[in-house]
Amino acid sequence: MTLREAMFAGLGAVFLSGGLAACGRGNGSGAVEKAAAPGPPTIEVARVLDQPLTATLSLPGELNPYQTVAIYPRVTGFVKAIRVDRGSHLRTGELIALLEAPELASQRSEAQSKLQSAEAQLGAVKSKADADASTYDKLQAAAATPGVVAGNDVMLAQKAVEADQGQVAAAQQNIEAARQSLKSLSEIEGYLKVTAPFDGVVTERNVHPGALVGPASGPGAATPMVRLVENTRLRLVIPVPEAYTAGVTTGTEMMFSVSAYPGRNFSGTVARIAHTVDVNTRTMAVELDVNNRDGRLEPGTFCQVRWPVRRTGSSLLVPSGSIASTTGRMFVVRIRNGRTEWIDVKTGVTSGALVEVFGNLQPGDEIAARGTDELRAGTAVLTKAAKPSQT
Repeated sequence: MTLREAMFAGLGAVFLSGGLAACGRGNGSGAVEKAAAPGPPTIEVARVLDQPLTATLSLPGELNPYQTVAIYPRVTGFVKAIRVDRGSHLRTGELIALLEAPELASQRSEAQSKLQSAEAQLGAVKSKADADASTYDKLQAAAATPGVVAGNDVMLAQKAVEADQGQVAAAQQNIEAARQSLKSLSEIEGYLKVTAPFDGVVTERNVHPGALVGPASGPGAATPMVRLVENTRLRLVIPVPEAYTAGVTTGTEMMFSVSAYPGRNFSGTVARIAHTVDVNTRTMAVELDVNNRDGRLEPGTFCQVRWPVRRTGSSLLVPSGSIASTTGRMFVVRIRNGRTEWIDVKTGVTSGALVEVFGNLQPGDEIAARGTDELRAGTAVLTKAAKPSQT
């Protein structure tokens, strides 16, 4: 073979191998490889629990005095002296203020004079009645002898005795009326001493010596003289939402706290229950009696009460993370036969990591541990148990 023939043979071999390679590449690009179809997603699930609810809520309450009164005088007069001021501690019957009303003294003197006059009148009437009775007795004795005394004279003497008895009774009634009038004025004079109706502390003082004061509906009664509250025992008033009113009974002890004493707990006992729900606030008032003899708590203080929630039966509980919501809808995602479905629910009390729910659920139902609207209803899923921390 000549050199020229050898060169042509080599070039032909090169073109032949290039063509075969090109044909191989063309066949590979034309074959479309099919991707493996993804399987159903795997989600973590929890079960609906059915068990008694044990939860404690924090409800706001207000401490009120056990008793409070705005003190007005019972008579109109001028303040002669006032013995108390804001913050004064009083015992029952202790003097608060002295009043003076000169017209009462003159009225009492007049009433006393009327009593003396009525007593004198009674004495005169009794004397006349005794004399007429004696005359009647003598005439009646003399009439036993025929012709000595005329029968008409005996009758007139008898009528005089009866009239005297009526006058004596009237005079006695006049004395009683005068005595009652004098007693009433004496009692009214006693009202010039204003005293404390119960043990308590003065929280407000509005008058000073020389001020004109009077009953709440009389002159000088724009404001009370003082305001007295009993603070050794307090009323803790709690407006309880209607959803949590079941099971509350008198005698139950409850704990509460106030911001003035951080970290410290106080206690009170349920004493009074309204047994009716306020239609405006949808709450029921419950009162606790609180012992405050040490005076640490102040009336008007707001506090947080640890309110135990009780149900008459068991409740359905789900993990708090399993509840999903959209605009106008709250639901959990239940898995049945490998597919999802949305179940509308309403929530109740939160107990730790669990939430009380109400809806078309049954104990033991499998639900998605993480509720989300991205998991559409009707989706085929695989399930696995959620971690204990999630349930």
